[in-house]
Amino acid sequence: MKLIYVFDAYCGWSHGFSATLHEVVARHPGLPVEVVSGGLFTGSRRVPIRQFGHVQGANAKIAELTGAEFGEAYEKLIADGSFVMDSEAAARGVAALRQAAPDRATELAAALQHAFYVGGRSLSEAATYRKVAEATGLDADAVVAAFEGPEAPYAAADDFHRAAELGVTGFPTLLAVDGDFVTPLAHGHATADEIDRRLAALPTP
Repeated sequence: MKLIYVFDAYCGWSHGFSATLHEVVARHPGLPVEVVSGGLFTGSRRVPIRQFGHVQGANAKIAELTGAEFGEAYEKLIADGSFVMDSEAAARGVAALRQAAPDRATELAAALQHAFYVGGRSLSEAATYRKVAEATGLDADAVVAAFEGPEAPYAAADDFHRAAELGVTGFPTLLAVDGDFVTPLAHGHATADEIDRRLAALPTP
């Protein structure tokens, strides 16, 4: 059995779920976790952040419910309103980080969200991935090369396709996958204890 975590780096609820996921991973060190990017802000949704009027209210709720931090630099982006969230670029970055350290994918996903939601850094810029790679002890040149390389768009498209294939329409979603059996463990928000109870209730093969 493994877990599949489908998130979007530009999704506030995914940012809020980072602490729960960290706790789940810590409690189940032998359980593999696959991290997949969803495409929340692609196509016609790739517009200035001011067009998503619900963002600040949602963030306040996320912070209250999960304790997630939203930093001053990020708040300035919201206040300015011209920043464009591009999930395809973020997915290329997730793939580049994941390629550098596959067994640390959940940690790196959280670090990327911290870069945006606390540091106010664009997930479309190579400099952001260099900073995250350096902070997490990865080969920064290799990560940037993967983010900017010709294979990067295909990696992003593969993730979006994988998320759709799994039937995921909202983020974050945590799934338990055992052979052909896919069981949702969390959608949007859940505590580590709630996820543990759902894991314990799964039928054993």
